[in-house]
Amino acid sequence: MKYWGTLLVGFVVFSGWVSPGVGEEYSLQYFMSRLNSKSEALTKQERTILIDQIHRRLERVREVNHQITHRLKTGGIEMSYQEGDYWVSRLKEDRNSIEEAIEQTKRLQENLNHLVSAVRLYKLLRDLSTNLNGLNNIPLFSGMVGDLAPELGLWTDPVFYQLYLLPLARDKNLERGPSPKTKRPSPPAKKP
Repeated sequence: MKYWGTLLVGFVVFSGWVSPGVGEEYSLQYFMSRLNSKSEALTKQERTILIDQIHRRLERVREVNHQITHRLKTGGIEMSYQEGDYWVSRLKEDRNSIEEAIEQTKRLQENLNHLVSAVRLYKLLRDLSTNLNGLNNIPLFSGMVGDLAPELGLWTDPVFYQLYLLPLARDKNLERGPSPKTKRPSPPAKKP
């Protein structure tokens, strides 16, 4: 009985030791190294993990958006009414983009080869990254945004665009192939 207990404790310790290593393998640095190595396309598992990682970043962007909006509305950030109203409206637009981007990640999780969702997600990520960088340049917001803006930019352009979107678009182009040529009916001969 003591042997089984020791074996069980050893297994739990080993699985706890191995689990963080597997999750760490697919960080931003992992995907950047895949990009730099010019190796083959991402496997299905890597593409799924990439979409999951982007989904997590979008959840974090949603939290930051909510925090800034809440602080602006409650007076936690002091600024004039007009300026605060302007930023709240901008953050509301971003919130709509965040929700749509999260919806696109869910669609991609269901179907990894959905080109329209991938293109739409890329556009939304680009816009959100630009808007977050704009917020990061304002001292009142930079403490809350922090490294999230440049990190989202890295997940968007080099990683998602080059490792996911371009190979997916190339595959879609190969599937279609050249369109079959159809014979046109010859024009009727003119009578003299």
